[in-house]
Formats: sequence, C-alpha cells, structure tokens
Amino acid sequence: MNAAPDPHTLTGAYATHALPEEERLAFEQHLAQCPACAQEVAEFEAALARLGAAESGRPPSGLKAAVMAGIGEVRQLPPLTGPAERRRGTSRPARQWPKLALAACLALATGLGAVAVQQHDQAQRARSQASSLREEQAAVTSLLTAPDARTTTTASGPAVATVVWSADRGQAAFLASGMPALPQGRTYELWFNDSGTMRPAGLLPADHGQLLLTGNINGAVGVGVTQEPSGGSAHPTGQPLMLLPLT
Repeated sequence: MNAAPDPHTLTGAYATHALPEEERLAFEQHLAQCPACAQEVAEFEAALARLGAAESGRPPSGLKAAVMAGIGEVRQLPPLTGPAERRRGTSRPARQWPKLALAACLALATGLGAVAVQQHDQAQRARSQASSLREEQAAVTSLLTAPDARTTTTASGPAVATVVWSADRGQAAFLASGMPALPQGRTYELWFNDSGTMRPAGLLPADHGQLLLTGNINGAVGVGVTQEPSGGSAHPTGQPLMLLPLT
C-alpha cells in the first residue's frame, strides 16, 4: 500500500499537472486551507506561464539504446533471604524495604529518562527532516523561477514525472506522482545521461516524489529513473523505467 504523501511536498507536481485525479482533488482541498502551499503554487504557475505549458518529451530514438549500452559499465536486585534467615529475626527484612523502594525508584527514573532521551532524539530528527524539506522546496521553487528554466514531462503507467532544469544554474529537479511503492530494500535512483554514460543524481525519497538532483547538468542530454537496491548503485543495474530528454 502506498503511504499518503505529505501534501506540502506536492506543490510542484500540482503546478506541473503531474498529480493523478484523486491526488489532485485531495490536494486542492488542502490548498484551500494552506496559505503557504497556495503561495508556492502561485509562484510555480507564474514561472510556468512564462515558460509556456510543459510539453511531454519523447526520448530520441537512440537514447534508450545508448543508455542500455552504458549500463554494462540497573543491576539486578539480590535474591530475597530464605525462610531460615527470616526466622532468625524480624527486623532485618524490614530494614531492606527502604533499599528496595529506593532501587525501584531509581529503576523507574532511569526508564523514564531513557524514554525522554528517545523522544528528544525523535523530535530532533523530525525537525531536521522538516528543515531539509523546506530548504529543498525553496530550491525547487527558485529553480522554476529561473529566467532560463525549462521543463519536460513524461508518463509511465500510473506515474507522471516532470524534470525542470536551468542551464545557467546547472541544476535540475525531478517531480513525480503515482510512483508505485517498491519492495523493502529497493529504491528509485535518478541518473544524468551523459550521452550514454549514466551518472548518479540522487535517490528519490520514499515519502514524497520530489528531488533536487545532485550534480551539474552540464553535458547531460537526459534524466533517467531506475529501481536499485537501498542506498543506490554506482551504475544502473536494470533497464530505465523513465527517460526524460533535456532538450
């Protein structure tokens, strides 16, 4: 089952018409209640209006063949005293109760402290992820508004993908919707196609279909998508699922 994407990550896909009907309707409901997303969509649409409508790009006839040719490259408490010792005197067990109570309190405090540390770490990770997401969203928005920004869109089954790039900035971003969920241990990897040589460009996060591609686009004639083991690969290990020309 596909996890519902964070609606805040879908502004670019919505503006480039890359959302399936069901996701588009759900996002529009969110959009009516989220001024931040509404502003981002407006910025995307203003940039796209200047660029013209995004056109679906059909890869050149020799692109896939060139790509396929390039693929070859608290310590435990002590035991209670036995019955014989208890019969020797009644005051000794009584004196142990404060120690047992103290040990129990210390164990409880240690457990609560561990929980607090874990919750703090989780909150820190969540804040870091949110900050990274905001930075990437801002970078994609800035890329779409670049004076020389261009876009290309393609579809493969239920998935729709758009690449926006700026030659002046040497940057490209990948926006997708409807990407099928992958088995555990697999991930989508993006590639720059340098005239048949595939260069790693980043891993698509599982929770949202947006990625600012890693590396300069200079020399690249297209962007490809493959399915790879978690952590990615140095070279594609399978056939491209999508190919988007940078023309």
